[in-house]
Amino acid sequence: MLRATMAVLVLLGLSAAPAGAQQPPTASQVTRGAYLVTSIAACGNCHTPKGPNGADLPGQHLAGGLEIAAPNLFTARVPNITQDRATGIGAWTDAQIALAIREGRRPDGSLIGPPMPFEVYRGISDADLAAMVAYLRTVPAVANRVTKSEFHIPLPPSYGPPVRGVAGPANTPEARGAYLAGPLGHCTECHTPMGANGQRDWTRTGAGGAPIGGPRGPVVPRNITPHPEAGIGGWSDGQIIRAITQGISADGRRLFPPMGYGYYARISPADLRDMVAWLRSLPPQP
Repeated sequence: MLRATMAVLVLLGLSAAPAGAQQPPTASQVTRGAYLVTSIAACGNCHTPKGPNGADLPGQHLAGGLEIAAPNLFTARVPNITQDRATGIGAWTDAQIALAIREGRRPDGSLIGPPMPFEVYRGISDADLAAMVAYLRTVPAVANRVTKSEFHIPLPPSYGPPVRGVAGPANTPEARGAYLAGPLGHCTECHTPMGANGQRDWTRTGAGGAPIGGPRGPVVPRNITPHPEAGIGGWSDGQIIRAITQGISADGRRLFPPMGYGYYARISPADLRDMVAWLRSLPPQP
């Protein structure tokens, strides 16, 4: 069993050593991880405290504290994921951080609850997971103790069987775009409707999601399939990219959070083109 565990960690490029004896990350891993965390994954959209104008508070990168409430379901308090050993994740091993990101399990075995979208995070590739962990190791420690979340719904025993050996996407624009919008950016998590069983109806991917509470009232994730009337089939590529990166609709209307436009503005032009190719490939949904 130990040999198998070690083999998995080697595959991920992660260390099984105790905290303080981690394998040093490569420069390319840190660069890739910084790009993912601060752009398409938009981790700071929830994990970085915001000021009154919605901008990230200086010196508080990934320090946690945001409260996300879903009436009668949960009140989630977003944790500190800086390298502070007492209030963040500085005492966790690389493998423990990776398990928390992709499978929602803390070092003590307890499960991380919603709104973290583990249904799609389980598809993050081994290489990108290792890169994200490598970057998180470089985030300055910020002492910020966050109280525990409260859940009024039962959490499952796990979000699925242990994840082993996730490869990257196929080398096509549509496949790369699906990976960016799914496991990494979790666009599909918000923009896909719920089925009767309380799970996402993946037969209607992109057809629009349930309302999300916000300071301006409920925000409804729109239909992002290429349906000509109900979706974005009539939008140009430039209009789609502007909506993603600037929060401006094709008709000029300002779009509201929780879309992390400030983070999505950092997505590379190549990745944006792949995302548009994927959106164009979706079946049009009324």
